[in-house]
Amino acid sequence: MSYYSKMSLFLSMLAFFAISCTNKTDLAKEEKEIRNLLQQERKAHFDRNTSLFISEFADNMISVNKGIVKSPTRAENEGRIGKYFSSVSFIKWDDMAEPIIRFSNDGTLAYAIIQKQVILTYPDSLGTPFYDTTDFAWASIYRKQKGEWKVEANISTNK
Repeated sequence: MSYYSKMSLFLSMLAFFAISCTNKTDLAKEEKEIRNLLQQERKAHFDRNTSLFISEFADNMISVNKGIVKSPTRAENEGRIGKYFSSVSFIKWDDMAEPIIRFSNDGTLAYAIIQKQVILTYPDSLGTPFYDTTDFAWASIYRKQKGEWKVEANISTNK
């Protein structure tokens, strides 16, 4: 191999490594984005804003809840969550522990594990406010899609 061939190979490898080093995912930035989505969820609940809440759902999101696996359409999610939001008022929707957020090695997948206490009120059959307190735990799995994190799956349970 000639000197120029070796030099060309060396420079090609150097360029490859330089490019691959600059494409590192800034996990602190990505974690902040996930935390912003978690705050957006809280705001959506208190504002009872269905559109804001489901804006972070992937089109083919999978839901695991009460022993059932579903993949509802956007319209089904909108109807179900809209009905829920219109029937309750939130008093508390707060973390009981710091969310645990982890990322895949390539930074394209993430998950958040949440523990939350929810206190809400809704009218009973006589119109008297009924207060309900529930402790929830769930995992949301996110995938980076077109530069935005979207919830691909949510696995939820409550006490």
